[in-house]
Amino acid sequence: MDIVNQIGQLLFSLSFLIILHEMGHFIPAKLFKIKVEKFYLFFDPYFSLVKKKIGDTTYGIGWLPLGGYVKIAGMIDESMDKEAMKKEPEDWEFRSKPAWQRLVVMLGGVTVNAILAVGIFIMVMMVWGQTIIPNKSLSDGIWVTNDSVAVQIGIHTGDKIIAIDNQNVEELDVTKMLNSLIFSKTMTIEREGNKFEHEFPENFIEILQGNKGKGNLFELRLPFEIGAIPDTGKASKTVLKQGDVVLLADSTPIKYFDEFKSYLSTRSGEDVTLSVLREEVEVPLVVAVNDEGKIGLPVQFISKEELTAQGILEVRHIEYTFLESIPAGLLETKFKLIFYTKNFLKIFDFKSKAYKSVGGFKAFGSMFSPTWDWESTWRTTAFISIILAFMNLLPIPALDGGHAMFLGYEIITGRKPHQKMMEYAQMAGMILLLLVVLSANINDWIPK
Repeated sequence: MDIVNQIGQLLFSLSFLIILHEMGHFIPAKLFKIKVEKFYLFFDPYFSLVKKKIGDTTYGIGWLPLGGYVKIAGMIDESMDKEAMKKEPEDWEFRSKPAWQRLVVMLGGVTVNAILAVGIFIMVMMVWGQTIIPNKSLSDGIWVTNDSVAVQIGIHTGDKIIAIDNQNVEELDVTKMLNSLIFSKTMTIEREGNKFEHEFPENFIEILQGNKGKGNLFELRLPFEIGAIPDTGKASKTVLKQGDVVLLADSTPIKYFDEFKSYLSTRSGEDVTLSVLREEVEVPLVVAVNDEGKIGLPVQFISKEELTAQGILEVRHIEYTFLESIPAGLLETKFKLIFYTKNFLKIFDFKSKAYKSVGGFKAFGSMFSPTWDWESTWRTTAFISIILAFMNLLPIPALDGGHAMFLGYEIITGRKPHQKMMEYAQMAGMILLLLVVLSANINDWIPK
């Protein structure tokens, strides 16, 4: 079911973004009285799933979900319609229009993607707000699970990450901190009251990719209590009750779930004496630990309000009005754009081996939550919109940026590039893009 949710969110996100991206080309083309022959979601080699002609334009859905397109009359594009280009240009063709109008049409899709990203982030801030945990409020550090990549780079449970590349960490946000760590060389750690600088390996991205799917970089350390106990099976016969708070395991003090889990893992297949707080009374109990180092009972964590009340950490939820959500949405867009730009440039740093992290549709799908959560879905959609805007601006023939590059040359020099040269460039660009897409999707399935 998890993968179904991720595929569903991916298709929703791509369909939404592709349609609006192509509308960014379609609308200015219509405004400049340029004939648009096709408007397609996904590609349609050999056949279409759905198509209908309205006026001069055929609207349809293709079967190959690698993007979408509008076929604009008189333009050298992915259709490579050379015969049409041999005829004398008509007034309603793309090639007959002034260079500035053609440039507006070509940059329309990228412009829409940029506006969409900002708009979606503004909407997310206004509807869901933002939850912030000030890093300085963390009293006992973080929890690093055994399978976390943090273990391999020398972070321990109980550590406090104070700064990254000498920039103070203000907010305890796993995603943002990980994004910063990818491009950093050092971080300042406080461990058992001592502060020191810790260096990162150059191939941190490769290590991160090899641990993908094995959990977060770190988790919050949270107090817990025994959860609702099932009425059937071995669990129903336990001496523990819902709401019990574990204080001691044998003689070891227990405050956080990670401490309890760690201690039980050392007592697999044995009995453990627990001291629990039950209705304000301390009760001694003996429980059996199974061979997996667990007691087979659910746990529940205390609320965010209680975390703040107990001084364990502070959880702030910020709500925004429409006007307040605008700068918040712009800041989030800026952060994501800077992060992706750095990530892209890191690919060419071969020492980092970041090229191994380049992925295709599987990688895009893994960006979405295993459960359908609208806030997460929209946040990821906004980020993908930034990626589409960035990638389409690259000066590669067959992309919007490639067409814009040739139009910029024409505007500056007053001369149109030769048609044959444009055709060869378009063909080379398409081959390059297909190779990149193919290698990225192969890379998805190569064991890291």
